[in-house]
Amino acid sequence: MTAERQNLEIAKLQKEVETYLSLGSTQMIFDYRETGQGIRLDVITVNPRHNQSFLFHHSIGYDRIDALKQIYSYVKDHYERQNSYTVQWSAKGDNELHTSYFRAKDIPEALDKLNFGRDPNSLTIFSVVLNPIS
Repeated sequence: MTAERQNLEIAKLQKEVETYLSLGSTQMIFDYRETGQGIRLDVITVNPRHNQSFLFHHSIGYDRIDALKQIYSYVKDHYERQNSYTVQWSAKGDNELHTSYFRAKDIPEALDKLNFGRDPNSLTIFSVVLNPIS
């Protein structure tokens, strides 16, 4: 596959993920990094209300397209099946209480998504609640 075709395929798949989740390109970051096992893709969401970013999901593929296809498969087939959590938190030195929502297999994974890319001591967590199944 040529580099141009690969870039077009990546752009198409990223747009499909954004559309499926009803998020715009300014609310999602696709961060690709090479690892010893291939390409790691971290999909990060940005909340426009409080300008904080959180891990949505990650995958590891043999190249960017493979990693992105795994994310797309997760979004289509697994995302809605995971538990939904509500986390209430505030940033250190900020008196405003924020509420964020995460899909995760358990509470530690939800907190990992909240703390992704930041010092865990920079946030105060007030509550983590498993939401009822709808």
